[in-house]
Amino acid sequence: MTALAKISNGTTLPSLSHWVEDWFGKDLNSMMYGWNHNFTTPAVNIRETPDSFLVEMAAPGLKKSDFEVQFENNLLTIKSEVQETSEENQRYTRREFGYYSFHRAFTLPDTVDGDKISAAYKDGVLCLTIPKKEEARKKPARVIQIK
Repeated sequence: MTALAKISNGTTLPSLSHWVEDWFGKDLNSMMYGWNHNFTTPAVNIRETPDSFLVEMAAPGLKKSDFEVQFENNLLTIKSEVQETSEENQRYTRREFGYYSFHRAFTLPDTVDGDKISAAYKDGVLCLTIPKKEEARKKPARVIQIK
């Protein structure tokens, strides 16, 4: 898809980034840095339930052994570093697979029970369940009898 820039007379022209890609080729990052920088920090969804927080991180193509998850002083840290294995005599016409590392950190409230955090990795999604302490869980309304 070509990005377009609208100019004042109502016509459209390809954006500067498109011209740069056409001039230097789409592998400019590879030329400058030695590898493709298409990978960004993995997207995260965080949901709160009455009993816990659920964190889902999209990280397809990894293995569960590629992750390191730590919890210390209310800071949840998720890291991954995947090293590229270089194979001799390989020539690529185009190379878009990137080898990367990332680091995400989340400050958790005092109401979580850090000793009971669990993690699972399935179908490219890292799922963490972070339970709340018993005293932080929402309690149902209680009817108080009037005497």
